[in-house]
This record gives sequence, C-alpha cells and structure tokens, in this order.
Amino acid sequence: MSSTLTGRRTAVAILAAALLVPLAACGSDDAEDSGGKATASGAPKADLTVLAASSLTDVFKTAGAAYEKEHPGTEVTFSFAGSQELAAQVKQGAPADALVTADTKTMDGLKSDTGTPTVIAKNRLVIATGKGNPEKVESLKDLADPELKVVLAAPEVPVGRYSKQILDAQKIEVKPVSQEPNVRAVLSKVELGEADAGLVYRTDAAAATDKVDAIDIPDAQNAVASYPAATLKTSRNSEAATAFVTWLSTPEAQKILAAAGFQQP
Repeated sequence: MSSTLTGRRTAVAILAAALLVPLAACGSDDAEDSGGKATASGAPKADLTVLAASSLTDVFKTAGAAYEKEHPGTEVTFSFAGSQELAAQVKQGAPADALVTADTKTMDGLKSDTGTPTVIAKNRLVIATGKGNPEKVESLKDLADPELKVVLAAPEVPVGRYSKQILDAQKIEVKPVSQEPNVRAVLSKVELGEADAGLVYRTDAAAATDKVDAIDIPDAQNAVASYPAATLKTSRNSEAATAFVTWLSTPEAQKILAAAGFQQP
C-alpha cells in the first residue's frame, strides 16, 4: 500500500472522529435535560404555581425553598388567600398547578377540577389576644362579653366555619366587630389593637408571638382543621405538580410542617 493512500485513510478517520464528538455531546444533553423538561436526575422541571390557604403562608415559604433545593430546575410560586377565594379562582380557570385548602369541604366542592386530594396536615384554633392579654381573656365564654371587641373570620371561610362550630357547641353568642376574609386578616386586627381578641389557628398565633398571646382552647371544645392538597386538572405541568403534592407527605416536608406547629395528618 502506498504511503499516499495510507495518509488519505488516516485523514478521513480523524475527520470522522471529530464529527462524532459533538454528536455524542448532544446525545448526552438530551438524556440529562429531556429537552428542558427534566433534571439530570430525571425529576420533572417546571415553574409551578400553588394556590394555598393563607394560614400556610409562613410554612410554605420554607417548604418551597426546601423543595426547590431538592429539585433543581423547579421553581414554586405560591398564591395565598382564604380557601373560599382560592376555590373561586379555580372555578374561574386561574392558571395554577396545585391547590391546598384549610378544610376538606372546600376541596370536596372542587372534585371535577382536581386530582385525588391527600390530607397533609391538621391544625387547631386558639384565642389570640393583644400581647400581655390586657383584657384578661381566659376562655371561649369570655368572648361573649359585649365590652370585648372580638373579630372573627367570615362564616364562609374555613376558620370562620370552625369558629362558629365551636362557639355554637358551647352555646356562646359572640357579636364580632368585623368578619374577615381569611385568618391572617383576623390576626392582623388583633396585632394592630383594632380588636381585643380573635379566633385563629394555633400556627398563626405561633408565628406572631412578639405581637399576640395565644389562649389555648381545650380539645373537647375545639375543632380540628384538615389541609388537603391536590393537583389541578388544568395544570400544564401535571407531572411536576404531582411530584410536589406527593412531596408534601414526605418526612422532610412533614418535619417542616411540624416545626411550624402543624399536626400530623
């Protein structure tokens, strides 16, 4: 074989190898990124929007950060409001991927719009008063005092419905100075001194210990709030939404919820 022919064959081989390198690299990117839809580990990537009850405001900010750290490439944005307002948003077709309410009744009313819900946490009510409890509120019956400015959530709001439930059970008549659209609005009224007392979730009072005191309500007189989570059928990121809702029941997520005062489901 002539040296000229050997040289030509060598040059062709080198050129072919050079052309294959970028093709191999492209194949690797597709496997890891799945066209931009998955992380290198295979976990779904997406920008998720989660509609969540206002009583989850603080804990979900912590949980969201933990989820994003564990799932690189996924960003979680929360929209907080009263559960009844969230339900209205879902019915109106608001673009979102998952929903977490503060009661099962609201979630049950959205069966045609959601996947199968899973209860991720529970909560109880307390009486919130100004710091130092200046009016010396000790129990539910004290809320009937006409001289006491009491604020409650509206009855269509889960915490308002729970409040009415426990007051009616004890045959206590309360005339609130206002009825608020969510539990955070109730808490704010007490924090600002616009009300002497209000019924809120234990976790909300715990998040504002520098501004309010919490008076415990005996379990026999209390109500248990359940928090169901579900994917939305209109989600454009159904796989990632399912992954997030499933994660809320994992030990890591449950630890975050427990640290904020929520009870195990």
